[in-house]
Amino acid sequence: MLRIRLSRAGAKKRPFYRIVIADSRKPRDGRFIERVGTYNPMVTKDHPDRLRLVEDRIRHWLGVGATPSDRIARFLGHAGIIEMPAIPQQTRKNQPRAKTLERIKAAAEAAESAQKAEAEAAAAPAEEAPAEEAAAGEAPAEEAPAEEAPAAETHADDEEKSAT
Repeated sequence: MLRIRLSRAGAKKRPFYRIVIADSRKPRDGRFIERVGTYNPMVTKDHPDRLRLVEDRIRHWLGVGATPSDRIARFLGHAGIIEMPAIPQQTRKNQPRAKTLERIKAAAEAAESAQKAEAEAAAAPAEEAPAEEAAAGEAPAEEAPAEEAPAAETHADDEEKSAT
């Protein structure tokens, strides 16, 4: 099966790719049939040397039955050679694992039950409020004065403790 794919060249941490037609069973940087373009990710996106394609040869190989890799399909879609492929929403690498999904679900259920409890609590005092007002009107309860320790004594006690 023929593939249109990238073959890496360039130095360490300075990638440069050739766009090649190769047998899918061959290694990434191995033997290829024809070079049909280059891709240099190190230059800016609007630079003309970032992506170079030999369109007539690519169209020939697509007509013969070669299938582009995902990245090459996006390049060809932007160039207008083929229809723009659909970009997947999430790949397996980007999805949370099973335990994380369980924790998220449990947290959502807990938040939902807390909201229900708050809604019920807000509705319940509104119903009981007239009964409390009637009871409060019959016999007003006197509040006991709060006993406060003089501030000077408390401050003096602290100083004595820190001095010893």
